[in-house]
Amino acid sequence: MNLANKITMTRIFMIPLFMAAYILEFKYSNLVACVIFSLAAFTDGVDGYVARNYKMVTDFGKFIDPLADKLMIATALICFVAENEIAAYMAVLIIAREFIVTGLRTVAMSKGVVIAASMTGKIKTCIQIIAVICVFLFGQNPVYGNFNIELFGKAYTPGYI
Repeated sequence: MNLANKITMTRIFMIPLFMAAYILEFKYSNLVACVIFSLAAFTDGVDGYVARNYKMVTDFGKFIDPLADKLMIATALICFVAENEIAAYMAVLIIAREFIVTGLRTVAMSKGVVIAASMTGKIKTCIQIIAVICVFLFGQNPVYGNFNIELFGKAYTPGYI
């Protein structure tokens, strides 16, 4: 196993640490969980950089890297649903899409075809990571909770969708 794949596996091993920090209630537990999640997200960029620049791209890496991202995002979404930070249907839609994509990748891999992550997939993951960090930083999200948005000096409170 090369360095890039070890970095990816580290991200997977950080998921239970993130979940424990989020679920257990101790002083600054949400901050600790956010830091762990952010560090795990940072390793996503690092492993890709290492793999490409040091010619460590492998079929295993092409498969496990997007899977690690999906596990990380799904864990955060499930934790948020458990704490009523986001609506369950949002998590179900996102996780269902991830299962479908992973299933298609698995079928392709069984036929000897490896489907690497595309640029749009990388952008989607980046947006999801930013969204998870925003939920940590701003508490309940604007769609689900009590959150006021000030626009041109006027306060708005969005409703539940």
